[in-house]
Amino acid sequence: MGWLGWALASAAFAALTAVFGKVGVAGVQSDYATFLRTLVIVALIAAMVTAGGHWRSPADLPGRSLVFLGLSGLATGASWLCYYRALQLGQAAQVAPIDKLSVVLVAVFGVAFLQERLSAANWAGIALIAGGTILVAWR
Repeated sequence: MGWLGWALASAAFAALTAVFGKVGVAGVQSDYATFLRTLVIVALIAAMVTAGGHWRSPADLPGRSLVFLGLSGLATGASWLCYYRALQLGQAAQVAPIDKLSVVLVAVFGVAFLQERLSAANWAGIALIAGGTILVAWR
């Protein structure tokens, strides 16, 4: 499966995350719900790494990779904590689209920090995503 198939699978699982998370966080403190969810994720990924034989010492990895993977992990944790709190307070159909503003931010950050180039058509698509997000989340 190429990048598009994996990206579509990611979108489908992200949608299920919102629906399952909204039901799961009811009556549970959002930080604790995030912690439990994270334990499940750690167990799943550990099983996949084990099954694939991909374990290796972090000392064998480039220092830059470790730093940026660490930063990514911190950003992911912060995102999950905020997401679950938002799900607890709002409707999934409102929270998930706002969360997907990350698509717009990735485009902006990619241009600003990774020297990626976007065409006028790409920017139009980003603007449509931003506008659509507002329309879906607005009640």
